[in-house]
Amino acid sequence: MRSVDDLIAEGVSGRRVLVRTDLNVPLDHTTASPVITDDGRIRASLPTLQALRDAGARVVVAAHLGRPKGAPDPQFSLAPVAARLGELLGTTVPLAADVAGDDARAKVAALADGDVVLLENVRFEAAETSKDDAERGELADRLAGLADAYVDDAFGAVHRKHASVYDVARRLPRHAGRLVAAELDVLRRLTSDPERPYVVVLGGSKVSDKLAVIEALLPKVDKLLVGGGMCFTFLKAQGHEVGRSLLEADQVDTCRRLLDEAGDRIVLPVDVVCAPEFSADAPTTTVDVEAIPADQLGLDVGPRTVELFAREIAAARTVFWNGPMGVFELAPFAEGTRGVADAVSHVEGLSVVGGGDSAAAVRQLGLDEAAYGHISTGGGASLEYLEGRELPGLAVLTD
Repeated sequence: MRSVDDLIAEGVSGRRVLVRTDLNVPLDHTTASPVITDDGRIRASLPTLQALRDAGARVVVAAHLGRPKGAPDPQFSLAPVAARLGELLGTTVPLAADVAGDDARAKVAALADGDVVLLENVRFEAAETSKDDAERGELADRLAGLADAYVDDAFGAVHRKHASVYDVARRLPRHAGRLVAAELDVLRRLTSDPERPYVVVLGGSKVSDKLAVIEALLPKVDKLLVGGGMCFTFLKAQGHEVGRSLLEADQVDTCRRLLDEAGDRIVLPVDVVCAPEFSADAPTTTVDVEAIPADQLGLDVGPRTVELFAREIAAARTVFWNGPMGVFELAPFAEGTRGVADAVSHVEGLSVVGGGDSAAAVRQLGLDEAAYGHISTGGGASLEYLEGRELPGLAVLTD
């Protein structure tokens, strides 16, 4: 796999370099103009973009935002992203009015050495996510026509066989960006020979979303700590009643099998924070998992669970955490995630925050990002890598 630094060493001054980045940031649309609420992914793209600028490249940035339906949609425009990217780079970053059409070609043609242009949301073209190779190929041809070389720095999208991730890479000299290289280095450390004890913390809402990674990791880890909404299906499998908590009834037998096979390594909550409704104003009670009221929902792990999980994490030399412990967006149900996040930040070894909601929680709760060994920008991609699946965006770079 050739790197962006290999490309720079060859000489990129005056050359057009198409960089696929992951700028899929959350936006607040309740204000007059959309406001970026977390610019972490934009900041993560800066090392590769700045290195290319410093080397004199003419940088063409491609990215997606949200899930538009394959056509232009103002609420998914990258306009606020272009403005913030320009602020962080200390330069003006114009936004093309289209993905790879007349305006994109004109703005790319106008670039000087060290300049940057951002193409409009690649998902405004239905071909970007098409299952049809020919449709993706037509868009990839137009994108490739904008550049002399390609760099993939969108780790959060490498598990997608999309035109701007997979097909363009087959049409241009291809390289991995610094962010992709850093993510791969960490994931290889987690999968090849992790320093032990190795503890994985999984949260989130559904067991079905994490089942493949649970199956893949259980033979490799010393402890698997399970929180979030998914824990209630495991608790049900243990024989506990879970009230109105999130439950995947069709996964109970699977969870029971996992507990039978590896119950000595699976650590479940011992108490939970309950409420009668999903609301920041709802009255809360903390109960043992054996005593969840029939009319209540479990919305966070309790303080004794945080202490239990923190002890396991403190004893570890390698920790991978993916998924919040509760509904951290609501203050009454944020302490479980805060407690686990704090414990992970003090690991004396490799600590990895597996992207997605976990990374968002670190920022939203005001925790120090520098305290973690690595905060991934791609939750889904990280999990698929740990499952052992081939990721198209990485496979094409190594071809």
